[in-house]
Amino acid sequence: MQMTNISDEKATLSKLIERVLQGEEIIIGKAGKPVAKLVPFDMNTTPRRLGVGKWRGQIWMADDFDDLPEDVLLLFTGEAEDSE
Repeated sequence: MQMTNISDEKATLSKLIERVLQGEEIIIGKAGKPVAKLVPFDMNTTPRRLGVGKWRGQIWMADDFDDLPEDVLLLFTGEAEDSE
């Protein structure tokens, strides 16, 4: 992994991106301190499975979770009148 300074690389971002596409990770620093890391993007398109993993059995959702109360709907549609 290489560290580079932001002031040195402003004009060469496209070259950095090409290096990242080749699998290299690049640390970008400012005033000699690391502030960001460029890494290849991995778009995981695997569907997530609900009900598995470390949160299994720890999450509860009310049966009426998706129900929108009428008074809240009126606020969004602008039909609610100010009661003052």
